[in-house]
Amino acid sequence: MPTHCPDAHSTPLPSAELDRLGDEIAELSAHLEAATARLLTLIREFDARGGWDSGFRSCADWLSWRVGLELGAARERVRVARALGTLPALAQALARGELSYAKVRALTRVATPETEARLLAVGRAGTAEHVERIVRGWRRVDQLARTREANRQHAHRSLRVHRDEDGSVVIRGRLAPEVGALLLRALDAARETLYQRRRREAEPAPADPMSEAPTRTQQQADALALLAETALHHELDPGAPGERYQVVVHVDATVLADPTGPGQSELEEGGHVPAETSRRLACDASRVVMRHDATGQVVEVGARTRTIPPALRRALQHRDQTCRFPGCHVRVGQGHHVRHWANGGPTTLSNLVLLCRRHHRAVHEEGYRVERLEDGALHFRRPDGRPLPEVPPPIAVPIDPVEQLRAWSNVQGLHLHARTSCPRWLGERLDVGWAIDVLHPLATRDPRQSHP
Repeated sequence: MPTHCPDAHSTPLPSAELDRLGDEIAELSAHLEAATARLLTLIREFDARGGWDSGFRSCADWLSWRVGLELGAARERVRVARALGTLPALAQALARGELSYAKVRALTRVATPETEARLLAVGRAGTAEHVERIVRGWRRVDQLARTREANRQHAHRSLRVHRDEDGSVVIRGRLAPEVGALLLRALDAARETLYQRRRREAEPAPADPMSEAPTRTQQQADALALLAETALHHELDPGAPGERYQVVVHVDATVLADPTGPGQSELEEGGHVPAETSRRLACDASRVVMRHDATGQVVEVGARTRTIPPALRRALQHRDQTCRFPGCHVRVGQGHHVRHWANGGPTTLSNLVLLCRRHHRAVHEEGYRVERLEDGALHFRRPDGRPLPEVPPPIAVPIDPVEQLRAWSNVQGLHLHARTSCPRWLGERLDVGWAIDVLHPLATRDPRQSHP
């Protein structure tokens, strides 16, 4: 029976009054579920249209910043919103206040368009606890099915390599999905590296039908060769890993000081780098100063130094803890000079701010700006100059939000009452095993079999 928690001076309420309070709680909860459905629809649309991609890493990060949700809760809202986009019956039940958000959240963990109707019946018939128990049982069956399929794929893995009559090597194989994804990603990276390099090195030549661009399959073959060469090279290369994998950029001091001015900004292996990218990389990197004479010959090479010394880097990490861009909580970051050292900015703690890789790029290449005020506070601005506050401005709330919510439901044609979301459960014992056997399409046991 619904209960009311009175204060120390109140007297017990009569049963009819308690029933009225209980009905109002249930009725108002139905209004909240309907409003939650609308909220999730808006989140799904905002996410799909990339409304969050204005300096934020994800829709969940934006939602956490904008409405004050804990990041884990924001991620869950986005997950449920996306799932409901393919589960219209569940979405409609929530919009009508017939299912609670707690039930819908649980059901979207396992529901598919094929099983949605069965699981919706579970949500309408049972309590939230019943739904959670059935979802846990459902996931166990799903996990067993996935494990069986993964074992089948692993057992059928193969790679056959043989030489053809003309000496060519023929390769044919079957890989597990995760291994195949790894290979495809490596091939894509190798192909992009190889053909970008070739395009940079290519010189204009007369049209020649014998020198047509390689086909996609030829590019894949070349990429595989590059992967093999790279693997052997790294195995035999005596160089230190830090030296082997570093990216070297040659940039003129004039470019660092004025990105719009002339000067060199190139990768060591070739390829132009935008001036702002060079400025970003120079914020927190190793630096070697090279001096040239009038003919461009190197006449002096300085010692390698860190733009931000290790001790200062540790102090920066200790002070800021996470990326300082509004709404971001990434702990691994890069030191950013609020006033760039190439423009005379000091490499001091007061002129540094910790930014993650994503937001360091936003500040340099995407037009966002950050400045430190006299009181030490950071002030971020969007590319159009509008401020981006650490905490968003408060939202205007109506004087009576409950009545506004009820009025909104009426406009939507919803006539909600205390029994709108009431389950059909009559108190009988829930046999989870039997329920899963009946409901789950992959369950293997006979549904007529009794369960303890």
